[in-house]
Amino acid sequence: MRDWLATRRAALAGGLVAGAGMAILPRAAHAKEVHLTAPDTFAAVAMQLTARSVENLSDTKAVRAQVIRHIAALEAPIRSAAIFIEQYAGWPVRLAVLPEYLFTSYPGRIGIADFAARAGFAPDGEEYAELGTLAQKTGLFIAGNAYEIDRHFPDFYFQASFVVAPTGQVVLRYRRLVSMFAPSPHDVWERYLDIYGLDGVFPVARTEIGNLAAIASEEILYPEIARAMAFRGAEIFVHSSSEIGSPLATQKDIAKRARAFENMAFVVSANTAGISGTALPLGSADGNSQVVDYTGKVMAQSGDGETFTAFAPLDLSALRRARRNPAMTNSLARQKPGLFASAYAAAADNFHRPNGMMAQGSAEVPDRDYFRRKQEEVIARLDQAGVI
Repeated sequence: MRDWLATRRAALAGGLVAGAGMAILPRAAHAKEVHLTAPDTFAAVAMQLTARSVENLSDTKAVRAQVIRHIAALEAPIRSAAIFIEQYAGWPVRLAVLPEYLFTSYPGRIGIADFAARAGFAPDGEEYAELGTLAQKTGLFIAGNAYEIDRHFPDFYFQASFVVAPTGQVVLRYRRLVSMFAPSPHDVWERYLDIYGLDGVFPVARTEIGNLAAIASEEILYPEIARAMAFRGAEIFVHSSSEIGSPLATQKDIAKRARAFENMAFVVSANTAGISGTALPLGSADGNSQVVDYTGKVMAQSGDGETFTAFAPLDLSALRRARRNPAMTNSLARQKPGLFASAYAAAADNFHRPNGMMAQGSAEVPDRDYFRRKQEEVIARLDQAGVI
């Protein structure tokens, strides 16, 4: 049995560029079949909205009630923004991207199991059903980010980016892979692959508005994540973030442009307009939502505050022509993944190792200080190996 599992996992890991697919996901409650067509050019909007922390709410019931009210309240601003954009610019809006952890903010020092119980969305739960209703009512693909629980990993949460189609169906669910303070699929890697396969790790949703993939927050700084999605056909990266906005170029600003041109893909990045309900000053994570085209050009960028002003047309026909044109500028077609495979494999053991939250075949929830200890171990190995 162990040999069979090892062979299967190796096959899954080797299949990264073999094809692009998406995990089979539950339909949101009360979803209706809607057959839609999309023009080659349509508008995408990054909705820069205020995240609402749940850390000061009394119990799980209060958290759920606030989240459901928050989702319902989004219909008016999203609908109004879509109407304005089409009247102003002439493009039909088909995609709206929401900021990172919009409905709960981040856990802080709350224990993993406690936060999972308090604020985690169930994949087939009420929150996603309400998001499905929101997508149906607005007629848009809606991308966002939330903390999510999983019946296969009790007491865990994963930070999940999602896309809900106008049918009400969740068509993309991506769990964040690189995080300083949260569990990721890599922490329970063998078990996760056995359940979801590689399509569940690097999902790409093939839709009528293009091939969609998600990048969560600071993962925009890690080129391998976007590259893995691009190898599986991603054309549009939806990026939900909560970050410092600045008139100076931040690391994330630079990375958004880099991920766009090196993969020849659009990036639609929505930042928070601050986080309410915490002791932090409201505007600490505010501004600079943007849309970047496949050449790395920033097409639109917001200032601070709640706004929809980061919107722009996505010309899929032009992107697809560029990807099929033999040229020095065709960075995607010039890639040589096999050239680097051995170097990555040789270095892997010095860095973060998989299955750090597994013990005797079972997933174990760590304490909050686990993440710092693991990084200290990596730094020690890199020092010993002469990397740093």
